[in-house]
Amino acid sequence: MTDLLDRARGALHAQPFSMLLGTELMHVGERELTLSLPIRDELRQQHGFVHGGVISYLADNALTFAGALALGPKVVTGEYKINYLCPAVSGTLMARAQVVHAGQRQATCQCNVYVMDGAKEKLVAIAQGTINRIGESAEALAAA
Repeated sequence: MTDLLDRARGALHAQPFSMLLGTELMHVGERELTLSLPIRDELRQQHGFVHGGVISYLADNALTFAGALALGPKVVTGEYKINYLCPAVSGTLMARAQVVHAGQRQATCQCNVYVMDGAKEKLVAIAQGTINRIGESAEALAAA
């Protein structure tokens, strides 16, 4: 499992946008993972809440990483939907994503985004998405 964690961290660190925001990989399991992002002033909107785009990015990235657990490292998001439940103000965002179903070319994943403030954890958003494998022909997949 350490090798998987190292590869996933390497993939995250290869994303300039994720590094700009300060995203970290906290946990990788067989079909689930957790990303974290400390809240800071630059990530807020005019009302002092974490911008919805930041929460959406974190959910999207967690969904895609979860899909990669089932499909391999060459994946992209095909689509996703997010519901914002309540604002995040301070603490650390935690995105916990898991594979719900996976075929050869697509995986359906779900993600819950929480804000951790001290010992308190609050659900701020839920998302679901379709992750697509890229870079392999249908013939190559059929032969596998």
